[in-house]
Amino acid sequence: MLFRPRQLSSPAVRHLQRLWFNYGVFWLGAILVGLVAVFYAKLIDWTFEIFQSIEHRAFWLPLIITPLGSALAIWLTQKYFRGSEGSGIPQVIATLEESKLGPTLLSFRIMFGKIAISLLGILCGFTIGREGPTVQVGASLMYGMRRTYRRSSIQIERQLALAGAAAGLSAAFNTPLAGVVFAIEELSRSFEQRASGTLITAIIFSGIVTLGIQGNYLYFGRIQATGAFSSTVILAVVVISIVTGLMGGLFSWLLLNISRWIPSPLLTLRHSRPVQFALVCGALIAVLGIVSGGTTYGSGYAEARGLLEAHHLLSPFYAFLKFAALVVSYISGIPGGIFSPSLSIGAGLGQLLSYLFSSIPMPFLIALCMGGYLAAVTQAPITAFVIVVEMIDGHQMVIPLMACALLSSRVSRLFSRPLYHTISHRFLQPTVPAPERA
Repeated sequence: MLFRPRQLSSPAVRHLQRLWFNYGVFWLGAILVGLVAVFYAKLIDWTFEIFQSIEHRAFWLPLIITPLGSALAIWLTQKYFRGSEGSGIPQVIATLEESKLGPTLLSFRIMFGKIAISLLGILCGFTIGREGPTVQVGASLMYGMRRTYRRSSIQIERQLALAGAAAGLSAAFNTPLAGVVFAIEELSRSFEQRASGTLITAIIFSGIVTLGIQGNYLYFGRIQATGAFSSTVILAVVVISIVTGLMGGLFSWLLLNISRWIPSPLLTLRHSRPVQFALVCGALIAVLGIVSGGTTYGSGYAEARGLLEAHHLLSPFYAFLKFAALVVSYISGIPGGIFSPSLSIGAGLGQLLSYLFSSIPMPFLIALCMGGYLAAVTQAPITAFVIVVEMIDGHQMVIPLMACALLSSRVSRLFSRPLYHTISHRFLQPTVPAPERA
């Protein structure tokens, strides 16, 4: 008997179609997010190795490469990839709040631009990370899959973007629990029961892909960061919370109030000629890199891991130089994230505080400072401490980490509004003056 097309309308086939549209799209999207996240991470590492090989040949070469590369990156961003600048997390938040922004801020064009321009930034030695961009890339990828639905809806688009963003962060750090918490605390600020299953399933599938390709690894490796609970540890938690809260609050304030501290000529140049302004920023990045001996270039992953594993010490000024390099990188408008550089700055602060609390193991202090500083910058304390716990297998220090994250976040809020949500308002109200993009 010959096969007839009308047989495709049988109840069983229709049921399979419903299952595909209800679950299969999310599963396929999550798998693709995992693949892209792993590929993107490998490209970032390979690109930075190229920059390091150039910088090692002659320390002065970044004085030429970094300004020219940054100018090219901003020109491409302004001309072809508007909406890809900064970390990408504010764009996802804005889209979740206003679905009409989706085609502009979450598209395959933005996804390609985010990856390509951030790679160019790393090739030039900019202080940027890949975790924030992976969030926007994941959200863009899954948001684009809404076209597979015959009748897409705002609810479906929101679920796709939210699941893609959470899966992106989970795959970037290999921290599945942090992906869930991040979606709840930072992106949606709520947890819809109907979306919980698809969200967690997306994270599981992207995580399986990451584990299948890269193995069961810890982002910073397993470290010995435990310390005996004592009054000294309590004092250290309080001091670390204040220091990281002040530094993180200052960082957010600088990004949200650019017009209040940048000299007027540079501010005018930034608004009227962003490419030339990027050239100036690139020169500053190169100078900071030379002064630091090359440690401020890139995301800071190697420096943070080296401190955690006590391989080598860095300059006492490392945290402040990295802080300055990260601020300059972001006011330039180049696409790139702040998670990894923030963790690196926190590690540098931990090394400094180890001179004050010499009786406490340095990895313990560094882990606390990493969680505290990241919480202060993002003002998402639960996400920050969960990320650090999962990255270092630090379950034995959950209570001190949680305390540092919560306290530093409160200290930061005394000086600055939440960074990502404040920046997202610029996309929601583009005609109204608002804080600068980061």
